[in-house]
Formats: sequence, structure tokens, C-alpha cells
Amino acid sequence: MSCSTATLVTHAPAYLKTQFTMTIEKEGRAGASELFLPSKRVWALFAALGLAALGAALFLRYSIIQNTPIGLACEAGEESLTCKVRLAVILMFIQDGFGWMAMIAAGVQLWRPNRVAFAVSLVFALLGLVLYNTRASALAVALLVLSLARPAAR
Repeated sequence: MSCSTATLVTHAPAYLKTQFTMTIEKEGRAGASELFLPSKRVWALFAALGLAALGAALFLRYSIIQNTPIGLACEAGEESLTCKVRLAVILMFIQDGFGWMAMIAAGVQLWRPNRVAFAVSLVFALLGLVLYNTRASALAVALLVLSLARPAAR
């Protein structure tokens, strides 16, 4: 009775498999595709983008939007860049703009995984979580986690 190498590899326990047998097993599967798992360098970039988005959102929320003197000055009619940014951010979270952008990008990421959609969705989801769009942003984060189980786009 002769068994092929691929048959032995697929039925071997996981602790007995080596890198060589894992490559044989991958080559033996027809149509098997890799999951969307970015490299360590890309994960570091995602972490930096996430921290920058989180820092920007916290700065906008506590230094511009919830700052009483700035709010009173902007309501009194001051036309500075700070007041324009404050108004734009307020309009974005009233319309659930951060959450919708995060959900759209997460939907694209779930449909066709790529690094750009993941990064855009991550940034807008973090902005939305801090800036009052928690429901849609939390759903976008859940979609991002699900997208890690999808096959990578070729």
C-alpha cells in the first residue's frame, strides 16, 4: 500500500507538520487562497493611523467642540478657522457622517479586502466612536474584524 505525500501530510497532526509539509499541503489544495492578513509593517502603519485618528478626534471633541469659550465665540459670530472646523465636525456627526463613511469603507473591505479600505474604515470608525457616531462606527469595527477572515484580493 503506497500513500502519496499529500495524503500523509493532510492526515498528520498539527504538531508534526513542518514548514516543508505545510507548503506541500498548500500546493495540494486546489483553489485555496490566503486570508487577508497584512504584514507587520502594514499593521504598524494601521496602528499609527489609528492613534493619529484617535488623537485628532479627542482633540476635536475636548479642545474645540466641548470648549465653552470657543463655543460661545463661534455662536456669537466669530469667523475663524477654528469655528469653521467646529461647525464642519458638528455637521458631520449630526448627519452620522463618520459612521456612514466607516460603514461604507468597511463594506468595501468586507467585499474586496485591501489595505486602503481597511485604513479608511479604521480612521473613520475611530473618529466616529469618539465623536458621537457610536452605533454605525461600532458596526464598522465589527465588519473590519470579519473582513480578516475573508480571502485576500488577488
